[in-house]
Amino acid sequence: MVSALLLSFAVIFVAELGDKTQLVAMTFALRYKWWVVLGAITAATTLVHVLSVAIGHYLGAALPGHLLGILAGAMFVFFGMWTLRGDSLSDDEKSRVERASGIAFFVVTSAFFLAELGDKTMLATITLAADNDWLGVWIGSTLGMVVADGLAIVVGAVAGKHLPERFIQIAAAALFLLFGVFMLLDNVFATAPFWVIALATAAILGLVAGGLRALPERFRPAVLRPVPAPADPAVTQA
Repeated sequence: MVSALLLSFAVIFVAELGDKTQLVAMTFALRYKWWVVLGAITAATTLVHVLSVAIGHYLGAALPGHLLGILAGAMFVFFGMWTLRGDSLSDDEKSRVERASGIAFFVVTSAFFLAELGDKTMLATITLAADNDWLGVWIGSTLGMVVADGLAIVVGAVAGKHLPERFIQIAAAALFLLFGVFMLLDNVFATAPFWVIALATAAILGLVAGGLRALPERFRPAVLRPVPAPADPAVTQA
């Protein structure tokens, strides 16, 4: 159970960094008391992850372990690409957060519950619960989510600005791709030595990074495009 808890905590913490619900947490922290927002996030996350763990647990009982490993690896690669693509609040979602009224706890709880349904952190929890101790996954995934969103609350309440989103997206995507590619190779080539799998994983990730860098700028994910240089005030005034 402890290993499942630690694994789930790490995976969900990384998945939540830069996610839409973290942006929601930051926005709510600008309007409500931090402890109300954190409590609401904990309640909503607990409910969502109970559902996720139940789905993953019964799915895992119905599928062979070898196939689960391949599916989990593919899902982590998908999470990596999703994270690299980025996530942001739409104008409509921002408007709903700004107009939220009523009892703060229930407003935030309902917003987070709905935002998490079908999100990548829910899918990651389902994937983890399919092949690990369900109780450890539930506790670890809930803690990972609460800690990650707690960081956003601190930033929103104290600093009032975003975490360095560019670095977070790239680092989180790289970790997901690393886990995913390694799991795929480890399950497809089950008899290969660890060092062969590790070298193959590094080579594949290197090729992916090189391929993305070689793409024309307009086809790259936004986070991998060069940061525009700030305009020269003297030129602007002229």
